[in-house]
Amino acid sequence: MFESSGSDAALLGDAFAADLLRGHTDTIVLGILRRGDSYGFEIFKTIRDATGGAYEIKEATLYASYRRLVKDGLVEAYWGDETKGGRRKYYRITDAGHAVYRRNVAAWVVTRDLIDSLLDLRD
Repeated sequence: MFESSGSDAALLGDAFAADLLRGHTDTIVLGILRRGDSYGFEIFKTIRDATGGAYEIKEATLYASYRRLVKDGLVEAYWGDETKGGRRKYYRITDAGHAVYRRNVAAWVVTRDLIDSLLDLRD
C-alpha cells in the first residue's frame, strides 16, 4: 500500500508506520479534498509532498479509495475541461464526506492520545 523511499536501516520503522497508516487512506483523501476539488494524480502528489517524499500511496490503492468514496456518497466525481493529455476526473467532498472526515479525525485523536498514554509519552 505504501512505498518507502528511505534506507534499509529504516525499513522496520517504515513498515510499522505503514501499518499504522493503512486503513486511513479514505480519511487522508477526504482531508485533501476539504481544501478544494482535485484530480487523482494531484491527490497522489499532495500526499507524497506532504510526507517529504517518505511515503507514496500506490495509485491503484488511491483509485480504489476514490471509487469507494464516490460509491458511499462521501465524494462526487466529475469531468474537468480538456487539458493536455485529455480530460481529468475531479473529486469534490460532499457534506456527508465532511461529517465522516470530522468523525474519523476525532477517533484518531482519541486513539493517538490513548497510545501516547500507554507508551508514557505525555508531558
